[in-house]
Amino acid sequence: MFFMVQFLHPARQDITLEGVLAALADPVRLGIVKALLSEPACMSCSAAAPCPDIPKSTLSNHFRVLRESGLIQTTKKGVEHRNVVREADLNARFPGLLKAILKHAGE
Repeated sequence: MFFMVQFLHPARQDITLEGVLAALADPVRLGIVKALLSEPACMSCSAAAPCPDIPKSTLSNHFRVLRESGLIQTTKKGVEHRNVVREADLNARFPGLLKAILKHAGE
């Protein structure tokens, strides 16, 4: 039996400030978003991981949280999951928020 993987992404208007802040409160997820923003093309989950020693199940959970909060868009290409930050949607909902969080994250 063959199952197509369907990723659930909230609509732009359903992205909440609480969800975004909660997702970015975890340093691993913050690192994933930083890595995704540093690449012009979408990245696979393993390429975007800030630490190569993270177990796959833990990494999958981090990407799920980022996806369900509306921070990233995941698509399937072959056997790979490709990810991009939903910058336009985030800036439309909360102008400048992501940039401000990333600017002050290292302080």
